Amino acid sequence: MSAIAYYPEKYQQLLAEKVAKRREQFAEFNPPEPSIFSSASKHYRMRAEFRMWHEGDDLYYIMFDPATKQKFRVDSFPPASALINRLMPLLIEQLKSEQVLRHKLFQVDFLSTLSGEVIVSLLYHKPIDEAWRTAAEQLKAELSKLFSLQLIGRSRKQKICLEQDRVNEVLEVAGKQLIYQQIENSFTQPNAVVNQHMLEWALQATANSQGDLLELYCGNGNFSLALAKNFQRVLATEIAKPSVEAAQYNIKANHINNVKILRLSAEEFTQAMLGEREFRRLKEAQVDLSDYQCDTILVDPPRAGLDDATLRMVQDYDNIVYVSCNPNTLYNNLQVLSRTHQISHWALFDQFPYTDHIEVGLYLQRR
Repeated sequence: MSAIAYYPEKYQQLLAEKVAKRREQFAEFNPPEPSIFSSASKHYRMRAEFRMWHEGDDLYYIMFDPATKQKFRVDSFPPASALINRLMPLLIEQLKSEQVLRHKLFQVDFLSTLSGEVIVSLLYHKPIDEAWRTAAEQLKAELSKLFSLQLIGRSRKQKICLEQDRVNEVLEVAGKQLIYQQIENSFTQPNAVVNQHMLEWALQATANSQGDLLELYCGNGNFSLALAKNFQRVLATEIAKPSVEAAQYNIKANHINNVKILRLSAEEFTQAMLGEREFRRLKEAQVDLSDYQCDTILVDPPRAGLDDATLRMVQDYDNIVYVSCNPNTLYNNLQVLSRTHQISHWALFDQFPYTDHIEVGLYLQRR
């Protein structure tokens, strides 16, 4: 629950410093000029989490200073979406007036969308019961007069959804609207507008592609659905069950008929490709890997980057789209990939303003 240092007047300077750092880091691979995609200087985060502080009759959000670890009160949070900022004070006033809702409440999580939908999760250090549900239903009814809102209560080994635990995001990608279901407590891109830029960049980088696309770590189908029109077919893998469920929903919601999602980890898929293991899930999905002609692979791995086996497997593809939230592990992986591939396009996406983090996208082609 650490705060984000917020200096809008310094945004362009801070972005320029991050870009310069990554230009220098990747210079040894002789890349072309990168495309730079900046963020809005405020209201860019679609998710926010706050601890709750109880002080007599008062109740308010707090965060912690990352340097001193001291708590401070938060009445508004400019990095969060405008939707979250509108909701924050109204929610807190409702919670203050209802003892069963505020008692032992220690955290509130928000997940908002560009489409205007929002999930509020209330986290407790107590069991939540029917009295809580009754009060929470009244709270939801009141807030739903102004917001398209889902309300969830969480306690140890408990989760109560008053309606559902998911919302639909709508992203504008190259002039087309795409629906993405997002599930509470599952991974979603934190900066929706920059995510749209990422998808459009990947579309442009893979324009005129041949054959099929293989994607590892596909999440809820973020890239799979946007890139489907550039390929004959897309075969994508993801290990997290909620994300796979969302991806299957998104395929239907967007009327896309050339994408298939498999619930496999990248390591498991590598084993299947190498013939080291057979997986029942492949048979159940009626997928014959030999039937696909994948000339292009897309990877968007976790911060640890690609494991050695997957890295070797990725080298077998003519074209590689590598999207990374950790430039340092990407740099390490490039020490291997650059032996067989060269960077044709690359981009820097400022998903995380006012931090040292920046997302990197590479399009590599076989030498």
